[in-house]
Amino acid sequence: MTNARPVNRQYRLAARPVGLPKPSDWSFSEEPARSPAASEVLVRTHYLSLDPAMRGWMNEGKSYVPPVAIGEVMRAGGVGEVVESSHASFKPGDYVSGTLGIQEYAMLPGDQLSAVDPKQISLSAHLGLLGMPGMTAYFGLLDVGQPKSGQTVVVSAAAGAVGSVVGQIAKLKGCRVVGIAGGPDKCGYIVRELGFDAAIDYKAGDLKSKLREHCPKGVDVYFDNVGGDILDVVLTRLALRARIVICGAISQYNSTSGVRGPANYMSLLVHRARMEGMVVFDYAARFEEARREMSAWAQAGQLKLREDIVRGIEQFPTALLKLFTGENTGKLVLQLL
Repeated sequence: MTNARPVNRQYRLAARPVGLPKPSDWSFSEEPARSPAASEVLVRTHYLSLDPAMRGWMNEGKSYVPPVAIGEVMRAGGVGEVVESSHASFKPGDYVSGTLGIQEYAMLPGDQLSAVDPKQISLSAHLGLLGMPGMTAYFGLLDVGQPKSGQTVVVSAAAGAVGSVVGQIAKLKGCRVVGIAGGPDKCGYIVRELGFDAAIDYKAGDLKSKLREHCPKGVDVYFDNVGGDILDVVLTRLALRARIVICGAISQYNSTSGVRGPANYMSLLVHRARMEGMVVFDYAARFEEARREMSAWAQAGQLKLREDIVRGIEQFPTALLKLFTGENTGKLVLQLL
């Protein structure tokens, strides 16, 4: 490091979005990155994770984590390289992951960072397979969904960062897997490249008859990432004692008229089924357990994740919107270096 402090470029939340976030909801600023205080670590960001959950973090109101405050750097998971450290566990040149935020340099207490090894698996994979989406898929399916070999697992947003991993883990556990995705390209991807047994293009219409065709014995586990109409239709095809995992509701996140709940919820009673929400942070104490198993699967070629990489911090506002327009396939990542 020279005497001159590095310049940190960052995006802060300027206003609470109404509907899709727009450029005026963000403020872009530049400021020198300060030196670490006791036990702090300065990290230069390499990759940032763009996730649907970020839309919920922008809203004011009670949730599983506090909302991003107006004027605060936008929250985001990231991976990067230690530049300076006042924490005993980290030294310059180490690679770490943590909640770095949408900025080129992040200053965090060392106990909020985790060491990562880019020699074992790519840095960006620590945001996908081994990051929040991978952990969500692993614990949401296995702990909440509890699939059994031979059962039918259906997952929505199946070509996305979470859904694509859910389907692959279900296959590894001996399940029949049906993915719901938008468009022939995404449907072809999850069947041909990821090994799903079948794909349903919800944009082609007639979801109900396609579910009947591909799930003749009903749906034992439904991993829901979208909510809305798709959740309602799947509820009509439940098997006895089915499990529905509520992971997200991306179809509802930008609604200006409120979130619409399921109309067919009485199917839960008829089929003695259960619907349970899951938040990945509840499993933080077990992340390393999951990462070991998933890393082994990935190295054996049993687990894949396509990355959609957008380069440059200035692309953040438009790149984020890809999550809500269905433009991305796999894990959406913002590359800063």
